[in-house]
Amino acid sequence: MKTVFSNYSFGAGVATGLVNTSALVRIGTGEVLTDPEALTCFLEEHEVRLDALPRGALPADRDLAEVLALRTRTRVLLESGDEDEVAEGANELTARALTGPALLRDTEGKWAWHAATGARISLAEELGALVGIGLLGVLHTLGHQRFRHCASPVCAGMFVDTSKAGRRRYCMPGLCGNRQNVANYRARHQEEAQPGPGSVTGTR
Repeated sequence: MKTVFSNYSFGAGVATGLVNTSALVRIGTGEVLTDPEALTCFLEEHEVRLDALPRGALPADRDLAEVLALRTRTRVLLESGDEDEVAEGANELTARALTGPALLRDTEGKWAWHAATGARISLAEELGALVGIGLLGVLHTLGHQRFRHCASPVCAGMFVDTSKAGRRRYCMPGLCGNRQNVANYRARHQEEAQPGPGSVTGTR
């Protein structure tokens, strides 16, 4: 796998998606990565193509177990309040799989620094390198404050905010954001329905 160093938002998005597949976050539906087929769906959904997984091949049970361990490690890094600890952990993820930087042309034909992975690494190690590059890129370019907990009071999700404005609040905006909007609407509706201090309730 070759990844452009400057495209850190891709790896950060994969990191966000990975940590939010757990039953800790998916309280209503449960664990997402239940089997190798589910892991394949996750990779396809996030458009992750790994050299360790030939096209058409399914991950093994061992791959799934290692990715689940990577998910735990990634969440620990996102939760860490120490940016040096984040850098150290993300560097460890990349060091396990990368052979070193390479200057290659990107899709537009321009020269760009790429991260290249070794030939004999596992699926989880290759995925970990992608996650590590994403976290390091955000830490360097946008800052540690972009690693956040979901703003929804009923969600335990986390995310890496790579938006330009840096105002993202929810780990899954389409789900948590809408859920919170509905909760706020219902709360306002209940407040409006409550009788005021001077209101007279009941009939004679």
